[in-house]
Amino acid sequence: MTDTTPDTAPRAATFTSYAPATGEPIAEHPLSGPEEVARAVAGARSAGAAWAALPHARRRGHLLRFKRALATSLDEVARTIAAETGKPPGDAELEVVLTLEHLSWAARNAGRVLRRRRVPSGLFAAHQRSTLVHRPLGVVGVIGPWNYPLYTPMGSIGYALAAGNAVVFKPSELTPGTGGLLAALFDEAVPEHAGVLTTVTGAAATGEALARSGVDKVAFTGSPGTARKVMAVCAGSLTPFLAECGGKDAVIVAADADLDAAADAVVWGALGNAGQTCAGVERVYAVREVYDALCERVVERARAVRPGAAPDAAYGPMTLPGQAAVVERHVSAALAAGARALLGGPESVAGPYVGPVVLAGVPEDSAAMTEETFGPTVAVNPVADVDEAVARANASRYALGAAVFCGDRRTGAAIAARLRAGAVSVNSVLGFAAVPALPFGGSGDSGFGRIHGAEGLRAFTAVQSVTVRRFAPPVNLTSFTVPEATRERAVRLARGLHRRH
Repeated sequence: MTDTTPDTAPRAATFTSYAPATGEPIAEHPLSGPEEVARAVAGARSAGAAWAALPHARRRGHLLRFKRALATSLDEVARTIAAETGKPPGDAELEVVLTLEHLSWAARNAGRVLRRRRVPSGLFAAHQRSTLVHRPLGVVGVIGPWNYPLYTPMGSIGYALAAGNAVVFKPSELTPGTGGLLAALFDEAVPEHAGVLTTVTGAAATGEALARSGVDKVAFTGSPGTARKVMAVCAGSLTPFLAECGGKDAVIVAADADLDAAADAVVWGALGNAGQTCAGVERVYAVREVYDALCERVVERARAVRPGAAPDAAYGPMTLPGQAAVVERHVSAALAAGARALLGGPESVAGPYVGPVVLAGVPEDSAAMTEETFGPTVAVNPVADVDEAVARANASRYALGAAVFCGDRRTGAAIAARLRAGAVSVNSVLGFAAVPALPFGGSGDSGFGRIHGAEGLRAFTAVQSVTVRRFAPPVNLTSFTVPEATRERAVRLARGLHRRH
């Protein structure tokens, strides 16, 4: 007999992810609302209690198993990244490789960085043994971006896990499959601690629900405008907040720089991932003696770079719908203000693909110099000297990354020290991205806080100060029973010591 009873059970809400180049649907994903997010956080808190109680050596072993599972599934993960972002398969594979490097470093170094440390107690507390303890926060909420949907959020996720926290991850609504696959791989690799890494999927409302959910910290990557909204939500409950909000990174080219190397790096840094890189190259300041020669080399190299879906394409489409319009607006406004197009122009924007654009003589107050373009464009401006280049580079409200090209490495490092950027490469671009021991982050509209390295591990801990009394002090200054004469002698002793030293 056929059951003709209508199906009246409520269906779970879902949303669809799409291929950015074609608009074709990829997959359906759960739309996590406040209730689903709350359940995920509660589950992570429950699973996280046992995870936090593990010694560092045990967590290290589990995370290295997770790393091996990620490496074994590299092809599948890269295919998912490429499908959701549109980037070439080789770029997606490189993203996974960089992620593996960072996860390995975090797993292997958390015990050393976060171990209990003895600190000097000083003269008046010599009877105390003083130590610093780094305790896990509990549950960390991570809100990730779409441009590097694995590498960037894992800068928070991997380090938070290594520090003993559970994580609830909200990937971008453009790249939910990558986030779901990441959590599934963790559960497969470390089944005895399944649920320590959980993914919730959805758009802005899901991120807001995560910020309101009672997590112990939120690590966010995205635009400054969205960061301010999420931070305002976190402020209501005094939830700690870490923000990485992009940049308007500058490259300084000195008169004695290797121009071929500088041009090659500028083109790669500006056009890689279709320019959709928070620390990508968007501004170049070259001293006048080498300006024309540098421009020629940049244009020559950029002209050979092609976007598209073909296997030999250098980069793919704009992943974010509407981003191509931002690129066109910035380029058109710069040209209208007096800039010159050395390569490409508004006509380079063709659907989801944007051809390389090289601008020269761009007014410093134009959007192409002050706002994050996040496309395959670069502005190259002349300066009188390195001092002017530093001043212009520092004038931005962003301060994330930068690069210096200089014939003398010591001089290059000295120039780097004058830049406000949180990370600087000398004679390369984005050199810091592949060094797990280096912290990454910026200031101003680039956000605040640090991921990666020892600072990134400590960012996901609470510091606890502990003193243990070893013996009774000769003079107990923390008692109402201390004689007044004794207190006065102690004050005279301290005054005498600090007057001399």
